[in-house]
Amino acid sequence: MCGIIGYVGEKPAAPILIDSLKKLEYRGYDSAGICILNDSLKTYKTTGKIADLESILPEGIEGTIGIGHTRWATHGKPNTINSHPHLSGDVAVVHNGIIENYLRLKEKLIGDGYTFKSDTDTEVIAHLLHSHLYGGSDSQSKKCDLMTAVQKTLPSLEGSYAIAVLCGSEPGLMVVARKDSPLVIGIGNGEIFAASDVTAFLKHTKDVVFVDDNEVASIRGGSVEFFDADGNPVTKETTKIEWDIEAAEKAGYEHFMLKEIHEQASSVHDTFAGKISEMEGTIILDELNMSDEQIRHMTRIEIIACGTSWNAGLVGKYLFEQLAGIHTDVDTGSEFRYGYPVVCGEVLTIAITQSGETADTLAAVRGARSYGCQAIAITNVVGSTITREIDSVLYTRAGPEIGVAATKSFTTQLITLYLLALKFARIRGKISAEDSKNLLVALKKIPADIQKILNKKAVIQECARQFADAEDYFFIGRHLNYPIALEGALKLKEISYIHAEGYAAGELKHGPLALLTDKTPVVAIATKGHTYDKMLSNIKEVKARDAIVIAVANKDDTEIEKYVDVVLRIPETHDLLSPILSSVVLQLLAYYTALERGCSIDKPRNLAKSVTVE
Repeated sequence: MCGIIGYVGEKPAAPILIDSLKKLEYRGYDSAGICILNDSLKTYKTTGKIADLESILPEGIEGTIGIGHTRWATHGKPNTINSHPHLSGDVAVVHNGIIENYLRLKEKLIGDGYTFKSDTDTEVIAHLLHSHLYGGSDSQSKKCDLMTAVQKTLPSLEGSYAIAVLCGSEPGLMVVARKDSPLVIGIGNGEIFAASDVTAFLKHTKDVVFVDDNEVASIRGGSVEFFDADGNPVTKETTKIEWDIEAAEKAGYEHFMLKEIHEQASSVHDTFAGKISEMEGTIILDELNMSDEQIRHMTRIEIIACGTSWNAGLVGKYLFEQLAGIHTDVDTGSEFRYGYPVVCGEVLTIAITQSGETADTLAAVRGARSYGCQAIAITNVVGSTITREIDSVLYTRAGPEIGVAATKSFTTQLITLYLLALKFARIRGKISAEDSKNLLVALKKIPADIQKILNKKAVIQECARQFADAEDYFFIGRHLNYPIALEGALKLKEISYIHAEGYAAGELKHGPLALLTDKTPVVAIATKGHTYDKMLSNIKEVKARDAIVIAVANKDDTEIEKYVDVVLRIPETHDLLSPILSSVVLQLLAYYTALERGCSIDKPRNLAKSVTVE
């Protein structure tokens, strides 16, 4: 997730771009840049926050058209070279999204004589535009105009993008386009804005046009024209935004947490984008610095994490053992370093940390590496401390997560673990190509399945309202659903302050049943799979103690209704993937419970987003 802004008008562009980027900074804050078109393109960019960019700008930058970008790194480290805008000759571009086929495009462009200065996927867009404009890296004669060059470039791009483009030889013109990344146009008085969110320009205008997928817009002066992918004109409607600035930053959602729950359909897609081939049943993880031979001879995996990341790691344990046949242990970072020394040999350490700065996890990884263990990090932040201390880094693509309670970072961690476990399984010959294909086909449907849950969130909200006065909650599950029960309990206690516990369902009879009353809701994750019948038995045990049972179950399961009080449904999916969907249901349950109780949802008491002390 990044933020882009474009301005075409009569006022000096630089201060407007800087102010707009400050409004977009929650979308990314590791580097930023602007490009102003006057007699030529003038580009300024740096690492750090918008204030750092502002501090390097000269006084009185002339030019009334420009583009800007605030970055959340997905390709390449957060440094000045990798920050946007990216240039190729007299072409400048800013981009939000992920170009999945950028490596293939980059190789071709290098063969055509183009030189790459950055490690980003975005630079291929700039060079492709230049190539269409001039016919080659050394040509000085234009072959077409900027609008035509954009329309020729877009079909080559696989993945997601919202782009804004300038060309030095076409002053006064900006071209923007979108596919699977947000882009909105602001219509002002003699000025036009283009941005990732209305936040960027809300102080200037509330009249907006939402750009749809595969549309291109040409902006000049105070007017804008829209076209479809084939170049046909498109008539668009203008909408008046009634949000205030604070609401706009949340895209109209009441809380960042709810916004981030809704972003999971795209963040999950972005995390596996370009990394799977469902036709061949293979996983592409170019970032993984391990040979097939090392993976075949691996004897054990040690997963180290804290909090929500630990719950994700526990899902990983089941995946690595069931799919790849590798014994896996999961330890909290705060305890691992005080245990027995790791017997390395062919042991792999996997550290999971959203921020890449979690102190306990960092200390534990350093301890493991001191014994010579090979290590992988799964993190959301490019350039964070853990990425500089480890052999391989697998990045989730959740984008910035503002709410303290982890939501999209958890599901993207799960996706990464599924990819890694499946890759290991294929290399070790533990899963057939056909079974792998079936799993990947189902995985590609997960974003749409998440959206189906979000579309019916009112059912979950009503359930939350019904039991919001409860003093205690239990969450139970078996196998892969046990860690999801733990995560569901953690989410509820974090933001609603209700005492909640997660248990392996089979453990209820070893003590926890003593705590059940007719006022205790028990959330039973009872999705289809080889433990389904056992879960029904556990549910009957709970009902025999007069407790309330809320089941998370598959859409087409009619049996479960006989034994529970409320059923929250998930779409049908592969048995191994249902935990991802169940997680979204439990996030919404926690959110709406906290909302009903009037709790501080984005900033729960006593908690911080990134725990950087031991």
